[in-house]
Amino acid sequence: MFFVTFMPPWRSFSKVATIFWAVISLGLLMAITAVPASAQDQPSSPSADSAPDLTFLPHSDSTWWWLSGQANFIGQAHGGFTSPYSGPHSFRAEPENALSRVLTLYTGARLPQGWQVILDVESTGGQGLSDAFGLAGFTNLDVVRNPTLGSAPYLARLMVGKVIAMSTEYVDVTPTPFELAPQLPARRLEIWAGKMSIVDFFDVNQAASDSHLQFTNWTVDNTGAYDYAADTRGYTYGVVVEYVSPTWALRGAVALMPQTANGISLEWNVASARGQNIELELHPTSNLIVRTLVYVNRANMGLYTEAIDAFLAGVTTTPDISAAQRPGRIKPGVGGNVEYDITPNVRLFGRTGWNGGNTESFAYTEVNNTVVGGGDVKGTRWQRPNDRGGLAFVSNGLSEPHREYLRLGGLGFLLGDGNLRYGREQIVETYYTAHIWRGLFASVGAQFVNNPGYNRDRGPVFVRAARVHLDF
Repeated sequence: MFFVTFMPPWRSFSKVATIFWAVISLGLLMAITAVPASAQDQPSSPSADSAPDLTFLPHSDSTWWWLSGQANFIGQAHGGFTSPYSGPHSFRAEPENALSRVLTLYTGARLPQGWQVILDVESTGGQGLSDAFGLAGFTNLDVVRNPTLGSAPYLARLMVGKVIAMSTEYVDVTPTPFELAPQLPARRLEIWAGKMSIVDFFDVNQAASDSHLQFTNWTVDNTGAYDYAADTRGYTYGVVVEYVSPTWALRGAVALMPQTANGISLEWNVASARGQNIELELHPTSNLIVRTLVYVNRANMGLYTEAIDAFLAGVTTTPDISAAQRPGRIKPGVGGNVEYDITPNVRLFGRTGWNGGNTESFAYTEVNNTVVGGGDVKGTRWQRPNDRGGLAFVSNGLSEPHREYLRLGGLGFLLGDGNLRYGREQIVETYYTAHIWRGLFASVGAQFVNNPGYNRDRGPVFVRAARVHLDF
């Protein structure tokens, strides 16, 4: 069975991690082999009546307020792998394991005349493998890229939104923590402003955007080359304007960039630093969605060629991208995103992206071009319609200046082995998520990473994973 295939060697885990894996495996065994509970005899309907099946607390669409929460725990581990050398930002070659957690409280209010207010509070804790260093396609999207920030709760989102009807026809929708209304105009203009995550609106893919129930790799759940405006935790302040119709949508946004690469502080001078985004979404058929994204970042960024020249001229002892930073530098990028439902239970997805490779990677991860493909399947055929399994393939690449910078010993905010024999970073990820009871889900998964950190001298590495998710 699937969960046995990816069972980790118990001897490589600490006592706590061993207990964690045992609980997960037992839960999955009970969920997959048991006679389906009445809650899963029929596929879930998106109506409010079925909501208690997939959450511990019901959420009525008749109230003007929203209150829900989630908890996500991801445990990952890997064994030792080949590594003739390593640097300050390398993925560690010795065996290790790590457990991360994300707790979120979602609140919101529907106000008269199409107004909405969203306020979310979040806490992250634990850690990622190698403190999230050493991989461009890091294995756990829940991990904050700076472990020193701690686990104190913080404001994740504070958004005010306005829906302006552009037609008299309304459509039924499933209320979520980010869209509270049970009905929306079929044609509408939506305006959002405040603290937000840009990828709540852009580069969304129903098969690969949710690290709580789907894939967990950074470059599967988002386009790796999309260096979207965000602080270390993935949030920013911005304005999003979106036009939605039944067959197409167009959205644009302006958001604050961090003051430094992977920094927690945002730059409020939008004249010299900002992220500009525009995305066109097309629905050519009822089972196909195609999105095209263009973005331009302006910030205090460095150029890899300048950092290399300064090193070769003896100005710096190693290539230093931070010494080559100048205000107002521009980094452009493009991306593509597709979803295709083969049947109601089987769907395919793909992503691709490119960005300007001489300007430093600044806000998301160190990828200059990427291609992703995969798919998922619901468990309806084996009488578990709320289960889902997926498989994805990723190929990430670097520009020539970026790879030369790393070869000469430069450090990015995620990568830096001290040397580099370049090869594309290639990743395969698979998972199976089982619905246990009401709002309890458990998952097992695995990732195979070839050329970790784009380095053919290191790896490959096999990462095992287990996850528990609770919805309230």
